[in-house]
Amino acid sequence: MKEIITYSEEETKNIAKQIAKKMNKTGIIVLSGELGAGKTKFTEGFLSNFGLEKEISSPTFTIVNEYKNEKATIYHFDVYRLADIDEFYAIGGEEYFSKGICIIEWGEIIEQALTEHYIKIDIQKDEKNLEKRILHIEEK
Repeated sequence: MKEIITYSEEETKNIAKQIAKKMNKTGIIVLSGELGAGKTKFTEGFLSNFGLEKEISSPTFTIVNEYKNEKATIYHFDVYRLADIDEFYAIGGEEYFSKGICIIEWGEIIEQALTEHYIKIDIQKDEKNLEKRILHIEEK
């Protein structure tokens, strides 16, 4: 497991952009962390690698948003509101895994549905420094 500390939203977005540069046309990133930890900001930085950062909106009420251009197809999930993994299967969630890059906020909820290879990123806030984030990155 790798630990990276950032001290601003921009630094967090830059880390996300660096991770995006290493991604193939498909892949899964699971983002964990409490509300306000920076999961959506991380996603914004990730999308910026593909020129899609202006498109971002939180998928909280739609479960999944699609961002697409000639460089990539990215599916941004927020599974926080799902009651259980069966709801994920009911929307055909696992079918997205082969169609593009999937970024899944609160992905620990559906961990059983994930492929055997994915990147898990846990983002933690620091109560003493409100801008500081600790990212624990693990490739599974």
